[in-house]
Amino acid sequence: MKKLYTLIITVLVTTFGFAQLTVTNSAYIYVDGDGFTEAPDVAPLFVTGAVNLNNANSKIYLRNEAQLLQGNTVSTNSGVGELSVQQTGTANTFSYNYWCSPVGNNSVASGNEASRVDLIDESTGLITSNDALFTTADDGATSPLTISSRWLYSYVVSDLYADWIVLNSNTPIQTGLGFTMKGIGGGSQLYDFRGKPNNGTITTNVLADNFTLIGNPYPSAIDALLLIHDPQNTNIAVSPGLPEYAPTTTGVLYYWEQTPTTHNTADYVGGYGAYTISSGGVETFSFPTFYGYDDQGNAAPTPPGPGPSKVAKRYIPIGQGFMVEGATGSGSSLIYVKNEHRVFTKESSGDSYFFRTNGQNNTTTNSNSSVEETQYDELGLNIVPSDFKRFRLNVNFNQDFTRQLVQNFHNTATDGFDYGLEAPGSDDSPTDASWTQDDEDFVIQAHAFAIEKRIPVVIKLENQQPIEFSIFDVQNFDTSQPIYVHDIENEIYIDLREQNYNINLQAGNYTNRFEITFQAPETLNVEEITDEDFIVYQNTKDSELTVLNPNSLNIKSVRLIDVSGKVILNTNNVGTQNEYRFTTKSLSDGIYVATVTVDNNQAISKKVVIKN
Repeated sequence: MKKLYTLIITVLVTTFGFAQLTVTNSAYIYVDGDGFTEAPDVAPLFVTGAVNLNNANSKIYLRNEAQLLQGNTVSTNSGVGELSVQQTGTANTFSYNYWCSPVGNNSVASGNEASRVDLIDESTGLITSNDALFTTADDGATSPLTISSRWLYSYVVSDLYADWIVLNSNTPIQTGLGFTMKGIGGGSQLYDFRGKPNNGTITTNVLADNFTLIGNPYPSAIDALLLIHDPQNTNIAVSPGLPEYAPTTTGVLYYWEQTPTTHNTADYVGGYGAYTISSGGVETFSFPTFYGYDDQGNAAPTPPGPGPSKVAKRYIPIGQGFMVEGATGSGSSLIYVKNEHRVFTKESSGDSYFFRTNGQNNTTTNSNSSVEETQYDELGLNIVPSDFKRFRLNVNFNQDFTRQLVQNFHNTATDGFDYGLEAPGSDDSPTDASWTQDDEDFVIQAHAFAIEKRIPVVIKLENQQPIEFSIFDVQNFDTSQPIYVHDIENEIYIDLREQNYNINLQAGNYTNRFEITFQAPETLNVEEITDEDFIVYQNTKDSELTVLNPNSLNIKSVRLIDVSGKVILNTNNVGTQNEYRFTTKSLSDGIYVATVTVDNNQAISKKVVIKN
C-alpha cells in the first residue's frame, strides 16, 4: 500500500529556502504567508535551483499571500504536479481584468510552457479545487465558477483596437504575455492558478510605437524599478542611422481601469493609467481619463458615472497584466522579465496593488499636499524627495471627465525624453489635453525647473464646450511661488494655486493657446490679486450683475460668457470704482462665467447664477 507523505510548511516570521526542491508521490508543501514580516529580499519559499513536481499529486500550495521566489536565471522547473497560487479579480460582470498567468502547462519537460485560461480552478477549500467551467454566453457564474470565453483576448505588437486576438479557454498563451478576462457577478472573485510555476528569464517581442499586453509572469511580486531599468531593457542596439542604443520600451506601464454597466462597447467607460519610476526610485502615476467608446473602440468624449480611483505601486502583484509601448527607434526588440526582478511584497503591505476594485474619483481634489516623511499621501500618490518638485494639472471637460497631467522637475531632467520620469499618452480621443514634446502627446513630463520656464498645454476639442483648469498635489514648491496658466490669446495669467480658470472654447485644436508659467512679465513687481479682491453676484431684485471692487483696482475688462461659449457682456476700460452694475434682464436663467481682468492682465473668473 502506497504511503502518503505530506510536508506542511507554515512560514510566519522566518524564511524557508531550498537549493533545489523536489516533491514526489502525493506529498505537498503548504506555505502560509500569514504573519510574515515583509521584506523585499526574502520570501516564505525561496529556491535557488529548480522546482520539480514529479507526480500528478505532487503539489505546492501558496496561501495568504505566500510567494515562491527562485534564484537561477534559466528555467528548469519540471513535472506533472501543480503549484497552486490564488489571486482575486474584479467580479463585475462587465469589467475586464488584465491578467498574466504565473503558471504554465505542467509536464515532465524542463522549462516554462505556454499557459492557458483553463489552468484556472475554483477554490473549494484550503487546498481543494475544481476545474473552472467555461461558457460562450456573455455572462459567467460564481458557483460553480464559470468563465465566459467570450471576453478572452490577448494583444500583441499593435496600436489598433481591431487587433485584439480572440482566445479560447485552451488557447496556448506564450509565457509572459497577458490576456483579458471579465469578472463574474458582484464583489470579488477568487481564482486558483494551477500548473508549473514560471521561472527564469522570460522575453516578449515588442515593436516601436506599438503596444503589447504583458504582465508579471511569476508566482511572486516583481519590482517595477528593476524591470524598467534592467540594462537589457534600457540599452539595446538599434537600426543603422539611429542612435547606437535606445530603450526597448518607453519605460511606462499602462494599467486598464473601467466602470462599465453593460457588455456593449458603446457603454464602456474606462482608460489607461500611466506608471513610471526613475532609476532612483521616484514613482509617478497619472490617473486614467475615463472615456466612453464606440463600437470600433474609438474614444468618445462624454462618459457618465464615477472616474478612476486606483493607483499603481512599485511592486507588481501576482497575475497583474499591463500594456507596454515599444520606444520610438527601437524597431523590433525584446523586453526582459527576470528572476532578479522578483521580490516578496504582499498586497496587504500597501506597496503592491492589483487593479481590480472600484471606488470614487480621486482626481479632482484641488488641494496642496504637504511634504511629509511618508511614502504616499492620503490618495496613495507618491511623495517625491526634497530635490524634486511636482504638481498635477487637471483639465476638466464640460464636467464630464478630467484629464490629469503630471509635471516633474529635477535638475537631471532635460527638454528631451527622460526615461523613467515621463510618459507618452495612450489614448487617441478627439477631446483631450496633454503636454507636448516633438509633436507627441504626454501625460507625464519632466523638466529642470527654471522660473522663466514656459510649458505648453495642448487642448483638443471635438465640440464647443466649457473647460476648467485646476491644480493639486503641489510638492516642494515655495508657498509664495505662483503656478500660472497663461491664456495667450486673452493675455490673461491665472495663478492656479489661488483659483481655477474656466473658459468656454469652440471646437478645434489649441496647440499654442495655453501654457504653464511661473512668472507673469507684467506682474513681476505687482502684488498678486486674489479671489477676495472682487465680489461678483446677481442682484436678483434689480436684475443686475454686480461687481464689487473694494480695493479700487483698475479693471481692464468685465466679460460674461454663457454655457454655449457666447460672450454676453464684454466691457473694456471699466475703471477703479468700488461698484459696477450691468443689466441681466434679457438673459436666460442659467450658470454664467464672469471674468474680471485688471490692467496688469491678471484675471479672476467666477461662476454666476442668473435667475430673472
